[in-house]
Amino acid sequence: MSKRVLTTESGAPVADNQNSASAGVGGPLLLQDQHLLEKLARFNRERIPERVVHARGSGAYGYFEVTDDVTGFTRANFLGEVGKRTETFIRFSTVADSLGGADAVRDPRGFALKFYTEEGNYDLVGNNTPVFFIKDPIKFPDFIHSQKRDPFTGKQEPDNVWDFWAHAPEATHQITWLMGDRGIPASYRHMNGYGSHTYQWTNAAGEAFFVKYHFKTNQGIRCLSSEQAAEQVGKDANSHQTDLLQAIERGVNPSWTLYVQVMPAAEAPDYRFNPFDLTKVWPHADYPLQRVGRLVLDRNPDNVFAEVEQAAFSPNNFVPGIGPSPDKMLQGRLFAYADAHRYRLGVNHTQLPVNAPKATAADNYGRDGAMATRYGSRYDKNYEPNSYDGPAQTDAALSAPLALAGWTGTHAAAVHVKDDDFFQAGELYRLMSAEEKSRLIANIAGGLSQVSRDDVIEKNLAHFHAADAEYGKRVEEAVRALRED
Repeated sequence: MSKRVLTTESGAPVADNQNSASAGVGGPLLLQDQHLLEKLARFNRERIPERVVHARGSGAYGYFEVTDDVTGFTRANFLGEVGKRTETFIRFSTVADSLGGADAVRDPRGFALKFYTEEGNYDLVGNNTPVFFIKDPIKFPDFIHSQKRDPFTGKQEPDNVWDFWAHAPEATHQITWLMGDRGIPASYRHMNGYGSHTYQWTNAAGEAFFVKYHFKTNQGIRCLSSEQAAEQVGKDANSHQTDLLQAIERGVNPSWTLYVQVMPAAEAPDYRFNPFDLTKVWPHADYPLQRVGRLVLDRNPDNVFAEVEQAAFSPNNFVPGIGPSPDKMLQGRLFAYADAHRYRLGVNHTQLPVNAPKATAADNYGRDGAMATRYGSRYDKNYEPNSYDGPAQTDAALSAPLALAGWTGTHAAAVHVKDDDFFQAGELYRLMSAEEKSRLIANIAGGLSQVSRDDVIEKNLAHFHAADAEYGKRVEEAVRALRED
């Protein structure tokens, strides 16, 4: 077998990759050393801006297999036949920390899934919790600023974290999730995934349904206590990455069973609380879980940067039969996610192998911009309509239209009979065992007791009291005891 030849970026062979060209044996280096300059210039540019959120992540390829008939609810082709398989790519992540952060920390986990379908890529961008801290995207930048490093101290500050939550009573439900036992998954394999948002499905007859996605781990739920997590971070800060990589490499392929909750669109307006509120769940008694299929991960990426760091997911990547709902947070993310990728990766990031369609081909009039590689033939036009047989619209909407009424303006969410920021947080607390409650109280008090302002502490305590009298009383007593020490 002939020996591989090292080349420059332009393909020219490299004569010496160990010594820079110089003026004499001990002289200064030469500007004409093209290989040295190219190598250093490339090295300087090997990093791209990290994600503002979900920066620390891991990924894997796999497939989704349909196990149950859901054609009565959606005409999406990749869900149209029992036994049908679709290639997928998933990216797990922590939310608040930077790219160099540890895996085993108390933080929600991203659960972003790309289906490479015959009708284009479908991206489902969710978390390992069914709810979130806020319900309106206009609050999202402020929320993230409060959770990340303070611009003066350069570290996460309990004052900032809890001050924002003091002014966001709707966060009480997610705080109860985050500070409870599921706040630190033992691995990415041992946690559930949720679409979190409400989405719309439309069947072949044009009937519309609202759905919520639930990916239930087949490995079982496993979580870490705060003490176990601290020990794990000390042993291996990359513990979740290590676990996922090694499991797939030894053929222990993790899997999840997908269920959906389905609400006929006509029932949404009169439901007892706003069904599009991201801080609330739909009770299973109202809308039971219905099985759809299974997700299996069976292949690790060959290059983490190319395939995990450059993977781009956008919730506005829909396919026929699936569309958005009036969920305000989802509506904001339809713009924000794609725009973040255009900033980080460039306008042609969709042409990167991990982001490009696999079961079909993109065919549109986008031609230019940095790193453009899809330009067609010399006869292809870059405008539409045209007389040159270019791609044309289908006139078939991807999903059913949403009925609208009222005046434009900034509006608080419509109030339903049972709209309440605290009720579901209280229900979650009351579902916990005595031991789970004790750990939850300790986790909340450990952070809240570090807040310097009494008024911020009191505002947060009021939220826990409103959720459940015992819940509030125990948090208050625990915070007081820690502050008196």
